Amino acid sequence: MGSIFQKPIVLLRLEGLAVFLLALVIYWQQSFGWILFWSAVLLPDLALLGYLVNARVGSMAYNVTHSKLLPGALAVFAIITSNALFSALALIWFVHIGVDRMLGYGLKYPEGFKVTHLGTIGKLGGESRGSYLPCGK
Repeated sequence: MGSIFQKPIVLLRLEGLAVFLLALVIYWQQSFGWILFWSAVLLPDLALLGYLVNARVGSMAYNVTHSKLLPGALAVFAIITSNALFSALALIWFVHIGVDRMLGYGLKYPEGFKVTHLGTIGKLGGESRGSYLPCGK
């Protein structure tokens, strides 16, 4: 168990699993509709269309829709206003982000789609991430 805590990439993916499960269980517990769920769960990926412009626009659009900031703000607004639809949409958004993180799709750097805060997509967790990490290591 100690070795898991020495591998941040594993912890980050497990956090994605936790966000996914928590949001999904709350969604189910609140009896929100599954038609809404399946209709909206992939909506954040429309941001990928930004990559048709260029990698900088694509990474910015992706990061805006795949950070937990906006769904968190939407959830707070939903709770304050007692808006069930916004609550459901925030939970769906968290489910989407949780699955992405669990699968290794992190926030993007402008160098390209595959360069993420979780490392380079397609490389093993133990491989070097180059100079894309804040520490430059």
